[in-house]
Amino acid sequence: MARTVIVVIDGFGIGAMPDAGVQRPGDLAADTCGHVLDHARTALGRPLRLPVLGALGLGLVHPHPDLDRRTRLPVAAGRAALGYPGADTFAGHQTMMGADFSRVSVARLADHLDEVADALTAAGHRTERLEGRPLLLVDKTVLVHDNLEADPGINWNASGSLEDLPFDGDTGILAIARAVRAVAPVARVIAVGGHADGPLPGFVRPGEGGTVGLDTPATGFYRNGKLRVQHLGAPLDHTRQLPALAAGAGIPVTLVGKAADILVCEAAARRPAVATSDVLDHTLEAVRADGDALVVANVQETDLAGHQQDATRYARLLEQVDAGLAGLVALLSAPGDRLIVTGDHGNDPTIGHAHHTREYVPVLIHRPGEDGIELLPDADTLADVGATAARSLGLAPEQLATGTPLHTGRRTPALRP
Repeated sequence: MARTVIVVIDGFGIGAMPDAGVQRPGDLAADTCGHVLDHARTALGRPLRLPVLGALGLGLVHPHPDLDRRTRLPVAAGRAALGYPGADTFAGHQTMMGADFSRVSVARLADHLDEVADALTAAGHRTERLEGRPLLLVDKTVLVHDNLEADPGINWNASGSLEDLPFDGDTGILAIARAVRAVAPVARVIAVGGHADGPLPGFVRPGEGGTVGLDTPATGFYRNGKLRVQHLGAPLDHTRQLPALAAGAGIPVTLVGKAADILVCEAAARRPAVATSDVLDHTLEAVRADGDALVVANVQETDLAGHQQDATRYARLLEQVDAGLAGLVALLSAPGDRLIVTGDHGNDPTIGHAHHTREYVPVLIHRPGEDGIELLPDADTLADVGATAARSLGLAPEQLATGTPLHTGRRTPALRP
């Protein structure tokens, strides 16, 4: 029986990558893990209690006074660079599952306006620049614009009011987004339809880095209900990603939390959830099933706490995750079982803005049946996590689009508390 569980703590970085300051120079000081640990001592009046993350080797890859650097567990621990442009959940998960994001770029819509307008015209739509600004008004109703909620240049949106036109159909919001997707170099084009408090052009504002877009929260879309959203990712060969590879080998695949929304695998059981307690419960349930298993779970609420710049909430969520990991460590005890705990980017809740931070992420691997502690070299890409998981399941990592299994062969004697 081979069981591999990947738990992605969304927005859990362990220190800025060298290029973290390209977008915002202050992000070179980003350290989601360290800053949350420091904040907890003041906010909670005590050190953060993360015994399982410590036992999995977090303190080995991110030394901190409040993290144990000794463990009885047979672990391999290291850190990974992101391996994709920017800092984005969608791109992070796709890369982690083995996708090649080398052709995806960070780009403002302003730099591709003519190309996008030509594609929309060829698809039968009418386009115009809204009051001369670098965004497009399509068919007098839909705005094609930079996404202002992610880092500049990561995603573009096609946004429309459902009072004006349908979300689906040949002339709907989604059709317009698909025409944009055909020529967009960015990771995601997001189709958004909702009920606004007024005409959408009135909610357009400038963003960071020369971007211009719709202030979606201000429109009332999120507040007024019946929101329709569909994420159109960059073209990828999903058959060369870990979930499809596992399913093709007859291994049951379960996608939990946000992973259920953004990963593609027709054969997978999907357990969407936002609440951390639900994500952990679904993950434990999937592991308790008999037989082989690949489970990919995303803990989203940590990322939300980062966006909210709420370090106290982030700290409490980490303790909740740690408690859930204890149950997974207990269940994944047979030789060949693997628990991999990692992140998809950083989201430092103390950094002073609500965007993701470009940070290294931990790669913590519980590996029953192995001896001692393995210290891993830095991985160049999250794709190496997927390749490592493929190998643990007895699959051929070279069948993924990219990624190399992590191992060094170097072990240190087990450290005893």
